[in-house]
Amino acid sequence: MNTTVQITRVGETQWQAVTDDVVVGHGDFSQRPDGRRFVSIDVWDDAAFAPLATAMLAALPAPLRTLVAGGDTALAAHWERAGFVPERQEWEYELSTAGRDGRPAPGVTILPAGTADEAELRLLERQIRAEVEASSGWYSMPAEVRPGPPGDTLIDPSLYAVAVHEGRYAGLVRVVRRGRGPARVGLLAVRAAHQRQGIGRSLLAHALHVLHEAGTGTARAEVDRSRTAATALLEGLGAERTGHLLHLIHP
Repeated sequence: MNTTVQITRVGETQWQAVTDDVVVGHGDFSQRPDGRRFVSIDVWDDAAFAPLATAMLAALPAPLRTLVAGGDTALAAHWERAGFVPERQEWEYELSTAGRDGRPAPGVTILPAGTADEAELRLLERQIRAEVEASSGWYSMPAEVRPGPPGDTLIDPSLYAVAVHEGRYAGLVRVVRRGRGPARVGLLAVRAAHQRQGIGRSLLAHALHVLHEAGTGTARAEVDRSRTAATALLEGLGAERTGHLLHLIHP
């Protein structure tokens, strides 16, 4: 005998699945600061997943995204049956901040966070964004863009350290610290014309050195699995792979 699953929206961002007066699952919705919308579903009865997904998809604007831990093929299959398709896969890393002297590569100068010329920094960020968008696409970058005026994607210049090479702003790194937990390397990027000069490594080593001096022992980072140069950089600095995430999207 089939049991009916009843779906109720119990809040602005929450749904609940009930069978025979027993809660058998719930769904949640969140919108990140960069505007991307994410959904998640947790069920105690597999039969509740599809009705929850159907109700949420009908009520929320597209596109919607979700995250699945690497190896959870059962959950990924549920989402794919609901119409979600893989968007990208992301490695998760953890790095120790110890043992970094922060000295840059020859010919590279690092401007510590908060010391770069703001106009030049904003120009550098726009140039990098345009280059990434024209190649692999900005969606392949793990960074979230916080809200600000239209066209302004660099909200807090004080978070960015900058590499200068051949007299030009050539790369940047953004590190965010929250409480006593690991810091997060939110963005590390180098202009195409200045790559293969040790700039990315210099920026990351500098950031880790600063964190260590401030008493932060570890940092975490996420890298799209297709970005082999970025994964090689992290692993070359001793980063340990802690897992991976599958990003799925419902267009």
